[in-house]
Amino acid sequence: MTIPYSASGAVPTRDPKGQDDIGPRIRSIETFTTPIIGFVRVTTDDGQAGWGQVSTYNADLTCEILHRQVAPWALGRGMDAIEEIIEEVPLREHKYPGTYLRRAMAGLDTAAWDWRGKVAEKPVAELLGGSAGPLRAYASSMRRDISPKDEAARLLRLRDAHGFDAFKVRVGAECGRDRDEWDGRTEEIIPTIRRAMGEGAALLVDANSGFGVERAIAVGQMLQDNGYEHFEEPCPYWELEQTAQVTAALEIAVTGGEQDCDLPTWRRMIAMRAVDVIQPDVLYLGGMIRSMQIARMGAEAGLPCTPHCANLSLITLFTMHLLRAVPNPGKYLEFAIEGDDYYPWQRDLFVTDPYSVKDGHVSVSDAPGWGVEVAPDWLARSNYKISVAD
Repeated sequence: MTIPYSASGAVPTRDPKGQDDIGPRIRSIETFTTPIIGFVRVTTDDGQAGWGQVSTYNADLTCEILHRQVAPWALGRGMDAIEEIIEEVPLREHKYPGTYLRRAMAGLDTAAWDWRGKVAEKPVAELLGGSAGPLRAYASSMRRDISPKDEAARLLRLRDAHGFDAFKVRVGAECGRDRDEWDGRTEEIIPTIRRAMGEGAALLVDANSGFGVERAIAVGQMLQDNGYEHFEEPCPYWELEQTAQVTAALEIAVTGGEQDCDLPTWRRMIAMRAVDVIQPDVLYLGGMIRSMQIARMGAEAGLPCTPHCANLSLITLFTMHLLRAVPNPGKYLEFAIEGDDYYPWQRDLFVTDPYSVKDGHVSVSDAPGWGVEVAPDWLARSNYKISVAD
């Protein structure tokens, strides 16, 4: 196969079938997508296939980028060269440095890891240097349209039903410039949740870039006074210096990084100690290879890794395998508690639900690859596209 130019006009420096590529070669890349979610199947010339996913939301756009700007650099290449491909794509597509390219790369990366796991008959976690096994989960609320009283009531129900002992709620307004979702909500929800859940519960909040430095520090002090342990993305995430000021002023762990897909930004964030806990998102960042790279960078700096995963598509399963393998796992896995009423597109994605919670824990199984099968009925309703090697 010869690919003289990518969509950006970049010229390959060598034949895609280089001598460093060994093993079965990528024959096709297929996408099955809706505007919200997109699954990816990668098949090699020996007929073996693996399943992955691009990041959720505008997934149909991301899948088009996968076909146009990622697939040309992967088709015909050996599956043993995935690390090299993932490193090369941003170079070949250097005029497109943003999130969509990384979200598309993640579809190839995660499908390749499923392929590798199935061929090796091992779970992905084991291939990454970890193992199958349990993970403590925290119940993560996505809602700001809920009163503190009602939020406390549903967290108590989840505790009693599933054994959660860690919980995250939302404060401020998303990118709110110091505004609250409604006046006084932050000041009310912080003590309300502590009283409801008791002193033994681990409590976390997410500000979603909601505050300036002064307001973030004031909210952080309220959180400290109420025994919270995790203050996520207090300031606009792109303003690392603001977050670093908040981190330096507080004892509570300030966390962040979910939005960041640029490796130099990660190096700067870690070097300046802008956060106490790093939170890469596997699908925003570009897949498992790059996520493991960020986790190792954090480990070298002594920072724990508590990844972001905000829904029950495959992202949470990917993160479970990641946490079982990183050298610096955080205390818990983010586990979205919003059901089909809030995320109706989560309904009936898989043949068997991989997200059973018992005693506040979920488990990575020892099944090969990701250990999950996308529901055929869902695939039949999706929009389909294929890129094939010459």
